[in-house]
Amino acid sequence: MSDTTPRRPLRAAVVTLSDKASVGLRVDASGPLLKDLLSGLGFEVGDLMVIPDDQGLIEAALIRLAEAGGFDLILTTGGTGLAPRDRTPDATLAVGDREVPGFAEAMRAASLAVTPHAMLSRAVAVIRGSTLIVNMPGSPKACREHFDVIAPVLDHAVETLRGEAFECAASEGSSG
Repeated sequence: MSDTTPRRPLRAAVVTLSDKASVGLRVDASGPLLKDLLSGLGFEVGDLMVIPDDQGLIEAALIRLAEAGGFDLILTTGGTGLAPRDRTPDATLAVGDREVPGFAEAMRAASLAVTPHAMLSRAVAVIRGSTLIVNMPGSPKACREHFDVIAPVLDHAVETLRGEAFECAASEGSSG
């Protein structure tokens, strides 16, 4: 891409997975927080979705957003633990073309410095087509902490998937 060509805006979607929030029994605080954090990085964020912890519904939503929604990035929040209805990672892996383990590894490593319960996270990250899908925890505090870990690489990841990024080494000032 030349310097004179305007860059297409980075587009993101946020999907909250919660049985209780999907029927109005709990207020979704994590979805709006992630939307604000993404907007702060310059992403255009679509409407927030809140759906129940149902693997089929999660898969359908992720496929629709990745294929028809035109989103570069999808962040999910919730459903990443060990409870029987926590199916977000399973649905995410089912719709992904390729896994991107570094996101989940980095988030878990940072979270382990805060709590040993981080070991219970099953969060994953995948690519479907040219869309990056990243699972985030359900609590607002953990979402903010995990977002801070991945934020520095989100634009580069999206630009790479779009075919717009330069070599990593060149962008970091290496001579390789």
